[in-house]
Amino acid sequence: MMSLRAYARLTGGYWRGASAIPAWLLTASCASLIVLTIAVQFAVTEWNRFFFDALDRKNGPEIAMAIGLFAALLPVATAVAVGGLTARMRLQVSWRQWLATRLSEKWLGEQRFYRLSVSAPELDAPKFRIAEDARVGTEPVVDFAWGIASAVLTATVFFGVLWSAGGSLTVGGITIPGFMTIAAIVYCLAMSGSMLKLGYPLIARIETKNRAEAKLRQDLGRIRENAESIATIGGEAGETSLLAERTEFVADCCRAAISRLAGMTLLTNTNGMAAPVVPLLLLSHNYLTGAITLGGVMQTAAAFVQVQQALNWLVDNYARISEWSASANRVGGLWTALSDLDATAGSNGDASIVIAESADDRIHLQALSVARHDGLVMIDEADAIIEPSQKVLLMGESGTGKSTLIRAVAGLWPWGTGRILLPPNSRISFVPQAAYMPRGTLRQVLEYPARETPGDDATLIAAMTRCGLKRFIPRLDAIEEWDKVLSGGEQQRVAFTRLLIGRPDIVILDEATSALDTASQDSMMELFRDELAACTVISVGHRPELRDYHDRVLTLTRRDNGVVMTSRTGVAGHGGLGRLVRRIFGGRRSRSGA
Repeated sequence: MMSLRAYARLTGGYWRGASAIPAWLLTASCASLIVLTIAVQFAVTEWNRFFFDALDRKNGPEIAMAIGLFAALLPVATAVAVGGLTARMRLQVSWRQWLATRLSEKWLGEQRFYRLSVSAPELDAPKFRIAEDARVGTEPVVDFAWGIASAVLTATVFFGVLWSAGGSLTVGGITIPGFMTIAAIVYCLAMSGSMLKLGYPLIARIETKNRAEAKLRQDLGRIRENAESIATIGGEAGETSLLAERTEFVADCCRAAISRLAGMTLLTNTNGMAAPVVPLLLLSHNYLTGAITLGGVMQTAAAFVQVQQALNWLVDNYARISEWSASANRVGGLWTALSDLDATAGSNGDASIVIAESADDRIHLQALSVARHDGLVMIDEADAIIEPSQKVLLMGESGTGKSTLIRAVAGLWPWGTGRILLPPNSRISFVPQAAYMPRGTLRQVLEYPARETPGDDATLIAAMTRCGLKRFIPRLDAIEEWDKVLSGGEQQRVAFTRLLIGRPDIVILDEATSALDTASQDSMMELFRDELAACTVISVGHRPELRDYHDRVLTLTRRDNGVVMTSRTGVAGHGGLGRLVRRIFGGRRSRSGA
C-alpha cells in the first residue's frame, strides 16, 4: 500500500509543473471524446428502435430512411472511435515518457544508482522497473480512467432509456415499474461480486510472478556479463542448475496465476454470452402481450447491454487491474527506495559525510568516520591534509576500507560522519579497477563522459600513442563492443587516456593498474611525474612498486577500537631505486608501454 501511495504521488506530478499544459490538453481531449462516444452510442440505440419498428410495420420508406441515417451515422461513429483511440494513446505515450524520464533522472542523479546497489541489493532490476513497469504502470491507468468515465456516463444515460423504454412488468397482480433497470443492477452486482471473489488473490500472485521473472532476467544478465569467468572455471553446470531453479519458480508462479485467470475467464465468457440474451428473455412477456414494440425491445436490449458493460467494467478489467497494481507497486517501491537513500544518507552534517570547499588548495579530511550503509563504522576519526600535486598511496590489509575511503572522497559514499574539504572548482576523476566502456565509437569511449563537441584529433591521437593504444587509431570512428574488443589491460589504458584528455585536478585511482604488467604500470604511473604532474593523486594499490610513484603513504590499520589511519611521507623520490633496478634487469620499455 505504501508503494501505491508513492506511485500516486509520483505519477500525479505529470499534471503539475512544466508538463501540466500538454498533460491537461490531452486529458481534456480524452474527456471530450468520451462524451462524443456516449452520444454516438445513444444515437445507435435510438436508431435501433426506429429501424426495428419500421421493420415490424414493414414500412419501406421508413426502412430506407433508417438505412440513410445509418450511412450518415457510421462515418461519425468511426471518426469518434479513431479520435478517441488516438487521444488515449497519445496521453499514454506522453505520460509514460515523463515517468520514465523522471525515474531515470532520480536513479542516475547524485550517484543513487550506485548507492542503491550498495544499500538495497535486494531491490531487483531497477532498469526493468523503469523500462517495463513504468509502461504497465501508466498505460492501463489511462484506459481505466477512460473506462470508468465512460461507464459512469453510460450508466447515467442508459438507465433512463431502460426505465422509459423497458416499461413495467406485472406479475401476479404486482406491477414493477422500470423493472429492466432493477434487473440490470441485480445482474451486474452478481457478476461483479463473483469477479471480486475470484480475482482478489490474483494481484499478489502476479506481483510474485513479476518479481520472479525479474530475478531470472537478472541472473541471465549476470551470466552474460561474467561469461568468460564462468567458462574458464567450468561453472556451466552450476549456472544451469541455478537457472533451472529460477525457471521452475517462475513456472510455479505462472501456474498459480493461471488457476485464478481460468476462473475469471469462465465468468467473463459466461457474461459475454448471457448479457445480450437476458434482456430479450425478460422483455419477451411484454412483447407478446403488446406492451412493447419490437423496436422498443431492441432499443431496451441494446441499452441493457450498454448498462451491464458499464456496471461490469470491473468484471472485464480485473485481470488488467491486477497486472497494473503489481507494476505500480514496483514503480512506487523503486521511487521510495531512491527517496529513502537521501533520508538515510542524511541531509546534514550529523547524519552523513559532508563534502565542502576548502579555504585553500589542499584536501582536508576532518574527523572522518566512514561507515557501512547499515551504520557499522569501518574507519574511525581519520584526519589528514593532502597538499596540491601530492601523490598519496593508500595502503592496508584487505577489508580495512581503502576503496570505501576513496569513494567517500570522490563523493560516492555518503555513509558516515565528518568532513571532506576539496579545493574550490576542482575537477575530480575517479578511475576504478574496471574502466567503463560505453556503447559507441572508440572516440566516444575515449572522451567519455564528455558529450559536447569532440576535441581535436591531434590531442586524442597523442594521448592514445602515449598510453599504448596506437594500434587502435585507425578504428577511432568504429562502433564496436569495446568491452569485448579491448583486453583488461587495454581498458585500463583507456582510463589513463581519458585522464590525459580531460586533465583533471584530482585523480583517485582504485587498483587502476591491476591488469597491467609491471613495465606498463610504470609507463602509466609516470604520467603523474610528467604530463599530469600538477594533479593531486590518491590511489589504492597492493603492488609494492607503486610506492615509487608516491611521495606519501596513508596506512589503514585494524585495531581493537576499529580501523585507524596513519601517515608516512618521503616514501620515494621520483626515479626511485626500485624502478631503476627494473629497468636495468627487465629492459627499459618505451614510454608508450608498447
